[in-house]
Amino acid sequence: MKTITLYRPVGPKELALIEQSGWKAFPPRLPDQPIFYPVMNEEYAIQIARDWNVPASGSGFVTRFAVDADFLSRYVKQVVGGDMHRELWVPAEELEEFNQHIIGLIEVTQRFP
Repeated sequence: MKTITLYRPVGPKELALIEQSGWKAFPPRLPDQPIFYPVMNEEYAIQIARDWNVPASGSGFVTRFAVDADFLSRYVKQVVGGDMHRELWVPAEELEEFNQHIIGLIEVTQRFP
């Protein structure tokens, strides 16, 4: 099976929920979060974790995980700034199915501060 590696910047509360899942799933979105957006490269995830999550919650983390490439083909890559700012937009109601296509465990690659 071919996989694609994705990244997700998270704060401490979301990281705790990922840990509670056994490092296998991302938690459901909050009511004001209509999409789940994993990003396509670690540099972009670092930027968000360091520059947004740390000021908002005191710490930020970059997670890395692999997803079945065939499943991901349903999502269009979104460019939301410069070329490095690439992400996927997964509707919140599809997150449970998305989690079922994660291959292996979610791991933390960076911690800030």
